[in-house]
Amino acid sequence: MIARALYSALFYLVTPAVLLRLWWRARKQPEYLQHVGERYGLYPQDAPDKLIWLHAVSVGETRAAEPLIMALLSEWPKHHLLLTHMTPTGRETGAMYVNRYPGRVTQAYLPYDLPDGVEHFFKHFRPLIGLLMETELWPNLIAGAGKCNVPIALVNARLSASSQRGYQRFSYLAKPAFASLSFVSAQTVADAARLVQLGASSVTVTGNLKFDVTPSPDKLQLGAQWRQALGRRPVWLAASTREGEEALILDALAHINRSDLLLLLVPRHPQRFAEVAALVEERKLSLCRRSEGALVTPETRVWLGDSMGEMPAYYAVADLALIGGSLLPFGGQNLIEAAACGCPVLVGPHTFNFAQATEDAIACGAARRIADAEGAAVEVAKLLSDGEALQSMRDAAASFSQAHRGATERTIALIREITAPRTAD
Repeated sequence: MIARALYSALFYLVTPAVLLRLWWRARKQPEYLQHVGERYGLYPQDAPDKLIWLHAVSVGETRAAEPLIMALLSEWPKHHLLLTHMTPTGRETGAMYVNRYPGRVTQAYLPYDLPDGVEHFFKHFRPLIGLLMETELWPNLIAGAGKCNVPIALVNARLSASSQRGYQRFSYLAKPAFASLSFVSAQTVADAARLVQLGASSVTVTGNLKFDVTPSPDKLQLGAQWRQALGRRPVWLAASTREGEEALILDALAHINRSDLLLLLVPRHPQRFAEVAALVEERKLSLCRRSEGALVTPETRVWLGDSMGEMPAYYAVADLALIGGSLLPFGGQNLIEAAACGCPVLVGPHTFNFAQATEDAIACGAARRIADAEGAAVEVAKLLSDGEALQSMRDAAASFSQAHRGATERTIALIREITAPRTAD
C-alpha cells in the first residue's frame, strides 16, 4: 500500500512531463492531442449497461484480439464490449470493430495509472469484467478494479525474460498486482512459468490468439491482384521494420544481383513513413508509395507500404518476408500473420517477443534465421533461385498456422468459468 502511494505521488509529479510528451508525439501524429480528457478518466460518452471490458494497448494487440472480440460478442449476445487503447493507431485499428458491430462496441482511451483517473473510469463504465491483452498491467488499475469488485484477467499473456527482470526490480508493486488477477491465460509454458514467479496464482497455457486471426479475404484478394499485375517479378517484403533497420535493408538490397527484384518496405509505425521514404531517396532508388495509389512500374526498385491495415495483402504479394524488429534488438514483430498468409519468412537474431512461435516456425521449416541484413540478402538471393525450397516453406507456413489454432476457445472457457455469475442474462 505504501509502495503504491509513493508510486502514485511520483506519477502525479511527472504529469507535466507526460503532457509534454503527448504534445511532442502530436507533432508527427496530431491524433495524440485528441480525447486527452479520457487519459485522465473524463469520458463524454454514455456507458452502456452490461459491459465486458477488453484493453488492447496498440495496433498489434488490437489485431490479435479480433478472434476474442468476435467470440465474446457471440458468447454473450446481450452484452456490450468496451474496447480501450493507449495509442491513436490502436484506436484507429479498433474502429473496425465499432463499424462491424454497430451499437455493441464502445471505444475509449484507458486512463493513465493515477488513482483518481482509474476511479473515474470504473465509476463511469462499471464493467462486469476486465480483460487485459498480453502484458498491460498497472498497479492502480488493478487496485481500482479490486475496490469496485471487478475481476481482472490477463489474456494472451506473454512475458520475456528481460520483461520479467524489469518487473522483479519493482516487485513490491508488481507482485500484489499479479496476485490480484482472477486468472492468466498464457501463450506458452515459458510465459506461464515467468508469470507464476511474479506472483500470478491461476495461470493456464492457452496458446497464442494470433493463430486464430483469419486474414481478410478482401486483403488477400488485393494481394493476388497485385501479384497478377507484377507477373513473375520477385518481391521481397520487409515487414513491420523498426528504427535503424530500413537503412540496413536498403544497403543489403544493393548486394542482391537481381535487377528485377522489388523491395516492399513496410515500416511498423506510420509516423516514420516520410522518414523511410527519405532514406530510399537518399540512395537514389526508384520509389513508389502505396499511399499515392499507383502500382509500381518495371523501373520501381522500392515500394513503400505506407498504409494501415493492408499487411495481409503485402504478405500475399510477397515471395518471402523479413520480419522487422528482429535485425536490431527490438525483440521482433509477429511472424504468425505471415504464416497465416502462407508467406515464408526470415528472422534476425532478436526474436524474444515471439520466442516460442519463432522457434516452432523454424523447426517446422516455415522460417529461417539469418544473422544480419547481409545474411538476409544472401538468403533472399538463394531462395528466389530455388522455387522448390520456397514452395516447401509456403506449405510449412500454412501447416504451422493451422496446427496452433484454438487459443480463443480455450480463453473463452476460462472467462466463462470465472465470470459466469456476472455475465448471466
